[in-house]
Amino acid sequence: MSAAPAAAGDAFADWADAVRDRVESALDRALPAADIVPQRLHAAMRYAVLGGGKRVRPLLAFAAGEAVTAPGPAVEAVACAVELIHAYSLVHDDLPCMDDDDLRRGKPTVHIAWDEATAMLVGDSLQSLAFGLVSAPRLGIEPAAQVAIVHQLALASGSRGMAGGQAIDLDSVGVELSVPQLEHMHIHKTGALIRAAVSMATACAGEVGTPVAAALDRYAMAVGLAFQVVDDILDAEASTEALGKTAGKDQAANKPTYVSILGIRPARELAAELHARAITALDTVPGSSRRLRELAGALLARGS
Repeated sequence: MSAAPAAAGDAFADWADAVRDRVESALDRALPAADIVPQRLHAAMRYAVLGGGKRVRPLLAFAAGEAVTAPGPAVEAVACAVELIHAYSLVHDDLPCMDDDDLRRGKPTVHIAWDEATAMLVGDSLQSLAFGLVSAPRLGIEPAAQVAIVHQLALASGSRGMAGGQAIDLDSVGVELSVPQLEHMHIHKTGALIRAAVSMATACAGEVGTPVAAALDRYAMAVGLAFQVVDDILDAEASTEALGKTAGKDQAANKPTYVSILGIRPARELAAELHARAITALDTVPGSSRRLRELAGALLARGS
C-alpha cells in the first residue's frame, strides 16, 4: 500500500531536481564569467548565486507555468530573474548594517568572503541582471505580457514589496507585534517575491482569465506565509549545520517571529492551516496543479 505514495514522492523529487538543474544551468549562462572585467565583482556574483539554495521561487514559477501551459523559455527567464532578486536580497540582508550574518547556504557570506563594498555591488548587479532577463527581446511572449512581467517584478522587489518588508522588519526589532502586523510584514518581505514567481509565470501564458489568476495568487499568498512560518520554526529548532545559516539568529536579535508570538505548536498549526488554504485555492484552477500541490506539501514538511 505504501509503494504508490513513495513513487509519487520520487516523481516530485525528480521533477524538482530537474527544475533546479535547469535553473542552475540558465543562471550559469546568464551570469558574467568570472574572468570578465571586473573579475572580482563577477566572481562574487557567481559565488552568491550558484551552487546552493532551495530554489523555491523557481520551483513555484515552473509549477505555475505547468498549470497554465506557459512556454518553457519564458518561464525559465522568470524563474532566473526572481532567483537573482532573491539572491541579491540575501547578500544585502547579511550585511552588518542589516542582519550582520557571516554564514549563508553553508558558506561565508559575500561580505565575509570578499568585503562589504563588493557585497553592495553584487546585490546591485544581480538586481539589474534580473530585469535584463525579463526585458530581453525574443522572450517568445506577447509584448504586453512581457511589460506586465517587468512591472510585477518591480513592484515585488521595491518599497511596496520585498524592500518595504525588510524596512518594516528592521523597524520591528524589539517591538511586540500582533499576528496581523507580523503577517503584513511577511506578505511584503517574503511573500512578495513568492507571489511574483507565480504571477509572472502565469503571465507568460497570456490571458488565463481573472478567476484563474486570482486563485493562483491566493495559493501563492498562503504558500508564502506558510514558508515564513516554517522558516521561523526551523530557526528556533534546527541546527546551524542543517540550516546552512546561523540558527537562532532571530531570537538573538530580539526579532518578532511566529514562534516568539505564538509558540512552536500553534505556529505548526498555523502552517498547516495556510497549507490547506493554498490547496483549496487550487480547486478552481482548470489546468494541472499537481506540482503546485506537491510543492506546497514539500514546503510544509520542512518544519515537521
